Amino acid sequence: MKLFTIGYEGEPQAAVIDRLKAAGVEVLVDVRAVAASRRAGFSKTILGNSLREAGIDYLHLRALGTPKAGREAAKKGRIAEMRDIFAGHMSEPTSEAAFQQLRALAAEKRTALLCFEADHAGCHRAVLAERLANEDGFEVVNL
Repeated sequence: MKLFTIGYEGEPQAAVIDRLKAAGVEVLVDVRAVAASRRAGFSKTILGNSLREAGIDYLHLRALGTPKAGREAAKKGRIAEMRDIFAGHMSEPTSEAAFQQLRALAAEKRTALLCFEADHAGCHRAVLAERLANEDGFEVVNL
């Protein structure tokens, strides 16, 4: 089973959708705490509509987003701090429930996780992908 991750930093919407289609992604799970963006085409409603037109389902799991303090740490390059903050966030019942929803979906459909950062290593989506790889044997592919 493969799990894909993708960041849209520096990319136009069409390029991101093309990469998802080329990988055979069936559903994009938006793991941003705030599914709004200054980048054209990446706010929740516009992105969801564009993905559906391209034949890709869209799901926003807000509870899997990084809290503000974690986003600020990541922006400053303090990745270990971001991971610690995110780990605390993931211990909350709503976050764990959303993770279980993600787990079930990824087991059924070719799924990609979306967040802003181009480099997955500096993004919380890597933490989610690592957990699915370690617990469920997913092969993680960073697009």
